Amino acid sequence: MSDSAVAEEAQHSSTIESVKSFVAGGAGGVAAVLVGHPFDLTKTRLQTAPPGTYTGAVDVVKKALARDGVRGLYRGVVPPLLGVTPIFAVSFWAYDTSKLLILSSTPNRTSKELSIPELATAGFLSAIPTTLVTAPVERAKVLLQVQGQGQGGPQYTGVFDVVKHLYREGGLRSVFRGSAATVARDGPGSAAYFAAYEVTKKLLTPAGSSPSDLNLGAVIIAGGMAGIAMWSIAIPPDVLKSRIQSAPTGTYSGFMDCARKTIAADGVAALWKGLGPAMARAFPANAATFLGVEATKKLMDKFL
Repeated sequence: MSDSAVAEEAQHSSTIESVKSFVAGGAGGVAAVLVGHPFDLTKTRLQTAPPGTYTGAVDVVKKALARDGVRGLYRGVVPPLLGVTPIFAVSFWAYDTSKLLILSSTPNRTSKELSIPELATAGFLSAIPTTLVTAPVERAKVLLQVQGQGQGGPQYTGVFDVVKHLYREGGLRSVFRGSAATVARDGPGSAAYFAAYEVTKKLLTPAGSSPSDLNLGAVIIAGGMAGIAMWSIAIPPDVLKSRIQSAPTGTYSGFMDCARKTIAADGVAALWKGLGPAMARAFPANAATFLGVEATKKLMDKFL
């Protein structure tokens, strides 16, 4: 086989793997939203409500159910469902692409296996392109979730109404408000997320076996641990992101201004609001994510 034919075959194989990562990531994201949205709604309301509105996570759930029934726990679910496929698809595609980038930038390495710091770096890099999708989706989601608290302000009929209103209010800048806070959350968070998943898989792999051969039960454990690793460090920037994205225009001049005003008004403890629901959601939602990703990849391996 000629060199050009070999190069063409390698390019074709790389393209197929990219498509697999993209599709599998989207499937994993849908699974994550269906499992984790009620936890996410509880977290967001605790983070954005005025002091004294709720006594805790259980109180949020009780009031949501009393106001809207079970449907109330899925307020704001449409934005992440609409955006979740591209968000997770781009995230997993960017992670795999970043790993290849690291390998290609270190041609003299003795092992093709990435170290933990290299996996974390690939995870961090994956958050950068993903933010282009995540920031506007979460902006709409947060506004719809907060709307359910009945605190007044604009009332939106759905995700498209939110985006239309935001664009009319301040153009793309308004739609993408909170992007810096999103990177501040998802950069370190994704580094911990993917590194923890890979490390846990290796720890669960029997001697002489490959992590790619793990059963779905082990994948669930590794995925759950990845979620816990991410949210154990992501809550403070997530609190600030939620406040920036839900506040009226002009409330904060930026990420650091929001941090200063939040601490001044509510103390440092305010940066950890929503930790309980986030951690409660972390294991099941991310176990579902990686279960969806790995199951989808195995399915596609049979046909592609």
